[in-house]
Amino acid sequence: MTIRLPDAHGALQAYEPRTEPLALTPGAPFTSRTVFSAAHVVADPYADTTPDGPAAVDWDATLAFRRHLWSHGLGVAEAMDTAQRGMGLDWAGAAELIRRSAAEARGADGRIACGVGTDQLTGGTLAEVRAAYEEQLAVVEEAGAQAVLMASRALAAAARGPEDYLETYGHLLRQAAEPVILHWLGPMFDPALEGYWGSADLDAATDTFLEVVAAHPDKVDGVKISLLDARREVDLRRRLPQGVRCYTGDDFHYPELIAGDDQGFSHALLGVFDPLGPLAAQAVRVLDTGDAQGFRHLLDPTVELSRHLFQAPTRFYKTGVVLLAWLAGHQDHFTMVGGLQSARSLPHLTRAYELADRLGLFPDPKLAEERMRNLLSLYGVDQ
Repeated sequence: MTIRLPDAHGALQAYEPRTEPLALTPGAPFTSRTVFSAAHVVADPYADTTPDGPAAVDWDATLAFRRHLWSHGLGVAEAMDTAQRGMGLDWAGAAELIRRSAAEARGADGRIACGVGTDQLTGGTLAEVRAAYEEQLAVVEEAGAQAVLMASRALAAAARGPEDYLETYGHLLRQAAEPVILHWLGPMFDPALEGYWGSADLDAATDTFLEVVAAHPDKVDGVKISLLDARREVDLRRRLPQGVRCYTGDDFHYPELIAGDDQGFSHALLGVFDPLGPLAAQAVRVLDTGDAQGFRHLLDPTVELSRHLFQAPTRFYKTGVVLLAWLAGHQDHFTMVGGLQSARSLPHLTRAYELADRLGLFPDPKLAEERMRNLLSLYGVDQ
């Protein structure tokens, strides 16, 4: 049976969904790469909320999704931008998410790293930025999770130049109890981060970023690069101190970056590994055997879906991620924190469904088809 999907021009096209999913089962921990999935939050659809009010989270469904990721061997990167930090989930909600997920990780023997930012501020001085970072770092460390020092809108606004970044990050790294992951999120993900590290010139910004790492190599487990620029990531990872990992955050070029070359490779901390979790895990296990070609054979076909989800304006990729979680049966509704289920067009959503279905990502293709038909009917599409 076919389903009619609107294309980019609004015309309805017949599509025949697949009937069988890929056979993807949990497996052993990875041996060749450290891999995190930045996980989304599940909103509570019955809460009486407003777009500007505090988020209402369905904790049971949110934690169940994290157990799903851990069961496939993936680490969870918690309270990152995939969880709508700064786009509906405030610091109070993020702190609760961190505490609950870290406790769940202990019970599931799952790896977890949590975002540390300054989103309790809307502005502020450098001293206030440092204090906000310190507050969040304390919450993450008290929860027993690894810290990811995220880029800060408040720091981007307050910093006068590279020296303010060097001083702020140096202060935080000296305080950190355990090695952290430094996160460089580009302005395509958050326009407020334009000119981060003190310069709009990416070469100059890279030099400052690496200066922070070089000054504190014992406190930096790795760096996460989310600039959607594969060449720059490769150049940067070759300049890292010995023992400091590079975690790719490049949702356009991740297969080649994780596979690596004769001079090294990237680990991963990716938002696209939320919908791709089981398939990505299977690919990494193939890579663990030394079969880079087999790894690419599995993961390369997913890039078209990822590029679609992360197309400009990139920061709204979360809408497609949550759509696919609903279609896959990980949650009972397509409702998002802040009402962001409306952030993408119907043709965008139907294309995401088609690409994911072709990859065999839905454990129950019939359920995904039924839910897609229900969504189409709300938009007035007559099947």
